[in-house]
Amino acid sequence: MNTTEKNKDFLPTCRAEMEQRGWDQLDVLFVTGDAYIDHPAFGTPLLARLLESEGFRVGILGQPDWRSPEALKAMGRPRLFAAISSGAMDSMVSHYTAARKVRRNDAYTPGGAAGKRPNRATIAYTAAIKGAFKGLPTVIGGIEASLRRLAHYDYWDDAVRRSVLIDSKADLLVFGMAETALLDLSRRLAAGEEIGNVHDLPGTAFVARSAPGDALSLPSFEEVAEAPEAYNQAFRLAAEQASPFCGKPLAQAHGQRWVVVNRPSAPLSETQLDRVYALPFQRLPHPGYHEPIPAFEQIKFSVTSHRGCFGGCAFCAITHHQGKTIQSRSPGSIQAEVDRLSRHPEFRGTISDVGGPTANMYGLGCGDREAQAACRRGSCLFPSTCRHLRTSDRRAARLLRDLRRHPAVKHLFIASGIRYDLLPHQPDYFEDLLRHHVGGLLKVAPESSSERVTRIMRKPGPQMFARFLKDFRDRSMALGRRQAVVPYFISAHPGCALEDMVEVALFLRRHRLRVEQVQEFTPTPGSLATCIYHTGRDPFTGEAVHVPRQAKEKRLQKALLLWHLPENRRDVDEALRLCGREDARAELLAEKEGRPPGRGTPPPGRPAGRRPKGRPRRN
Repeated sequence: MNTTEKNKDFLPTCRAEMEQRGWDQLDVLFVTGDAYIDHPAFGTPLLARLLESEGFRVGILGQPDWRSPEALKAMGRPRLFAAISSGAMDSMVSHYTAARKVRRNDAYTPGGAAGKRPNRATIAYTAAIKGAFKGLPTVIGGIEASLRRLAHYDYWDDAVRRSVLIDSKADLLVFGMAETALLDLSRRLAAGEEIGNVHDLPGTAFVARSAPGDALSLPSFEEVAEAPEAYNQAFRLAAEQASPFCGKPLAQAHGQRWVVVNRPSAPLSETQLDRVYALPFQRLPHPGYHEPIPAFEQIKFSVTSHRGCFGGCAFCAITHHQGKTIQSRSPGSIQAEVDRLSRHPEFRGTISDVGGPTANMYGLGCGDREAQAACRRGSCLFPSTCRHLRTSDRRAARLLRDLRRHPAVKHLFIASGIRYDLLPHQPDYFEDLLRHHVGGLLKVAPESSSERVTRIMRKPGPQMFARFLKDFRDRSMALGRRQAVVPYFISAHPGCALEDMVEVALFLRRHRLRVEQVQEFTPTPGSLATCIYHTGRDPFTGEAVHVPRQAKEKRLQKALLLWHLPENRRDVDEALRLCGREDARAELLAEKEGRPPGRGTPPPGRPAGRRPKGRPRRN
C-alpha cells in the first residue's frame, strides 16, 4: 500500500487528503499542539473520530505553524467551528521545568523535538485561527483550557491570570473529557443555532454580561489577584461544586464581564465508553511523520481500561479533568481491542499496560447512588475510605485472567500507577499482579513518607506504605519472583520542610529503598497544591503551610531524596547540619553502604533505574 492509500485511513490533515474522501469543506477543524497520532489515548483524535462517526467532516492540524495564516488555511474554512487544544499537556509544563528552564524535548513531537508549539498554546492558536478565518466560531478545550477556565495562579508569571476564555477571546470553552459536550454542540450548530446562544451545555464555560440567577458567584478576578484569602475562597467554593450530580454553575466577574462555568458533564456510561474505544483508530502516527514520537512509543501496545480517579491527591490534575467517577469499559470491549491489537504488524505478544490513571480502580465506584448524588467529597480515600466505596477486585481480577488467556498475548504488564492503600481490599488482584503482571519493577507513588506532608498531599501515610512494602516483598519471595518496587517521590511540595525530608531519607534507608527519579514540585494550574503554593494556606482548613520557594532549599530537599548518590554527600551533610540532625549523618552518609539489600534486581535486559514503559507520569 502506497503512502497516499495509507493516508485515506487517517483523518485529513491537508487539502489532498480531503479530496481523497471527496470533501470540499470540513465541518470542524481540530487544531492541536501535539502531533497527530490516531490512537484513543490522545484526546484530539478521539474527539475527532467521535464526530466523524456522527457524520461530521473533520480534519486535524497537528502542531501547525501558528505564525503562518497559510498553514492554518491548509484545509480551508470549516463550516461550523474550530476546536483548539494545546495538546495532552499544558504548554507551559511542556516547555519549562520546575526551575523554569527550557526543556530540550517534547514527547508529543516527532523526534522529541522541542518548540513545535507556542507558549500558552491555547491563546496563541485561537488568535491565529481568528486571524486566518474572520468571524469563525472558536471552541477551546483540553487540559490547558480545562484547568485555566477560572482565574488561576500561573507559576511562570508568578501571578494570578485571568480565565483563558477571556485571554483567548474564544467563543466557548469545553472542559473535561468533552465527548458529550462537543458532540451536542456540533449538532446544535449544524442545526443553525448561533454559538453565542449556547449557554446551557454541561461541561462548558462562556462569557456573559451578567451572572445567571442560579450560578454561585465566586470572588472576582480582581479580588483573587489582589488577596490570597479571596483566592482560597474561590478555590474552595469551586471545588465544592465539582460534582456532575449536584454541582451548581459558577460565575466569576472579570471587570464588566462574567465567566460562567456550567456544571461538569455527566460521566459516560459503560456503553458510551465502549462505543468511543470501538471507533476505527489506526493506532499509529500519521504516515506523514518520519521520526518516532516518544509518547506514542510508550503507549503503542497499551490498553485504557477506564478513566477517572477518586484519589484526590493535592498535586494532581486528573480528578479536575477526568472526574472523580471511575468510568470503566466492559470486558468485552477491552477484549475486542486486544483482538485488534494482536493484528498490528509490530505486535509481538506483549501488552505494556492495561489501566488508567490508577490501574486498580477498574470496576470500582460508589455503591450508593443516593449518596453519590449529594456527595461533595474531593476524595473517596482521604482522610479515610468512604463507606460507600465499592472496593471489590472481582471484576478487575477476572479481566486480567481473561486477557492472559488470549491466544495472542504472551506477556501482560501493569505499568499504570497502583494505589497500594486499595490493595488490602483486593487480595486476588494483588496476587495476580505479583504473579503475572510485574515486569520486574512495580511503580507506586507514595510521594512522601512524612506523616505531615502526606496529610497535605491527601495521600496515605508512611505506615500504609511500610505495610505495602512488607507484603510486596514477602509475597514476591514466596512466589520466587525477583521483583522490586520503584517508588516515586516529590521534592519541595507545599508543607515539606527540610526536617520532613530528613525523615523521608531515613525512611528510605531503613526500608532499603533508593529513589532513582525525583520530581520537583511544579505548581500546575488548577490543583489544590498550587493553590496552597500561591497562598501559603490550605483553603479548606485555613492552616498555614510552609512552602519551599528558595532554590537552595529545593536543592537540599532533592539531595536528601537522592542521599545515596556520592555527588549529593555535601548537600546532604549541609541539610542535616541546618536541621540539627547530625545524629542521622552516620546512617545516611556511611562510607561503605553498598546496594541496600532486598531492593530487588531488574530483570535481564532492563537497566537499573529505567522507568517501566507506560503512560507519561502526570504531576
